[in-house]
Amino acid sequence: MARSLIGGLLNDHYPAAKLCAADPDEGQRQQLNAALGIATHANNSDACTDADIIVLAVKPQIMAGACQALAPVIADARPLIISIAAGIQTTSLKNWLGDSQAIVRTMPNTPSLVGSGAAALFASKAVNDEQRQQAESILRAVGLTLWLKDEADMDAVTALSGSGPAYFFLLMELMQKIGEEMGLSREAARLLTLQTGFGATKMALESELDCAELRRRVTSPGGTTEQAINKLLDGNIDNLIDEALNAARERAKELATLLGKS
Repeated sequence: MARSLIGGLLNDHYPAAKLCAADPDEGQRQQLNAALGIATHANNSDACTDADIIVLAVKPQIMAGACQALAPVIADARPLIISIAAGIQTTSLKNWLGDSQAIVRTMPNTPSLVGSGAAALFASKAVNDEQRQQAESILRAVGLTLWLKDEADMDAVTALSGSGPAYFFLLMELMQKIGEEMGLSREAARLLTLQTGFGATKMALESELDCAELRRRVTSPGGTTEQAINKLLDGNIDNLIDEALNAARERAKELATLLGKS
């Protein structure tokens, strides 16, 4: 995710000389330097010294240690901190980094890797208007952004868009598999499935109509689509999806409690 954000900023003509990254793996540092032309460091402290904006893109399980090691370095500078670690609440980040730090928590998703991500953001009270704009600009470089007023909504975001790409991948996986079982070649089933998913999403994004109306307009009475939709509804797909998203949201809450412990 960090690599996609850096790439998005470079594509938006942000100067490479103003970007740097830290990674303990020498091979990863060499790849970043060669592919993106940015400076790299072996430890976070060197990368964050004199930084105006710090993006914390580490695994949630090691966030506490990373923040606690970084806290003395940023104590006086008070840069904007952007966390993209799932499940780590701003309360925990402030405990580890300092209560007065300006912190933006965000939940991007994996399509950010191809510039088509969706990210929700939540700002702590210490974040000023300029810093909000800075955070939004960074995440907007790889897709859509929106601000949340209540951090508790981040659990719903995690369930909906954070985990959401996997739901669509599963549907496409099943459609391709069944297409092959119906007699289509593997490549034909794959291409038709992917283009149909892309086309439906593009159509929904560009239309003034909501998804329910778009579905109704393609579902002719007595036609093939109606037969398929009725079968899905008879199988309680609406209840199943409801249960799935709520299960993801509850797990997000559990992880926030677990990972927030230092």
